[in-house]
Amino acid sequence: MTRVEDSKFGRILAIDIGATNIKFCHVDYQGELLESIRRKPTPYPCTPARLVELLSERIARSDAKLVGIGFPGEFDNGHVIRPGNLSRPGGVTTERDPGLDGEWRGFALQDVLCAATHRDVRVVNDAKMAALGCCSGKGVELVLTLGTGLGLALSVDGELRKVRDVGAEVVEAGLTYDQLVGEHARSLNGLKWSHELVKAVKNFSDEFGASTVHLAGGNARRVAPGIFAALSCRVEIDGNQAPLHGAAKLFYG
Repeated sequence: MTRVEDSKFGRILAIDIGATNIKFCHVDYQGELLESIRRKPTPYPCTPARLVELLSERIARSDAKLVGIGFPGEFDNGHVIRPGNLSRPGGVTTERDPGLDGEWRGFALQDVLCAATHRDVRVVNDAKMAALGCCSGKGVELVLTLGTGLGLALSVDGELRKVRDVGAEVVEAGLTYDQLVGEHARSLNGLKWSHELVKAVKNFSDEFGASTVHLAGGNARRVAPGIFAALSCRVEIDGNQAPLHGAAKLFYG
């Protein structure tokens, strides 16, 4: 078990893997950012080997012994369950590749990175890491991560609950949440994107009985808070730093 006292003399490398960019930043044991966020384009096709190589090289340049990583797909107990948009060989606008998807499923990303870097590396779903960085721990809180696609995490009185991967879930007219509220949709029609986002927030807050919905991820900054005025839940905009803040709680929860 890592002690909080030890952490005050070192840093944690927080890594937020997105389907478009990968963000890196050192944080302290309370999750406070210690420097400017650095970004690197997510490589495509993004095979497990290619991503491990990129992350290992970046981790090797850091003096941090602790590394917290958010993964943009369904992840459990150190293993990839579903890789989300990383199974698309040319990025989010291309079709999923069954072979690439198969390479990712069951991949022990956490153990592989620990062995490759000789660091204490802990990996969770990116929305879960965002929840660690922004939830208050009071009542039922939802976190929606708005980026290339859509991620979701659920916190009940500070305890993270397992939820399904909603990005690929078909909502209407054969379209998924990733397609309706992801970055590609926003770039085509911002007004329609905002309308679909309000519907998504209402659907999920009603389904889970959430009193608070947090919006995290790169596109949270593009949201006008007033569009949620008619909803019964409170909506808080936390931005794209939430997952980086949450990396510290993987070690000091």
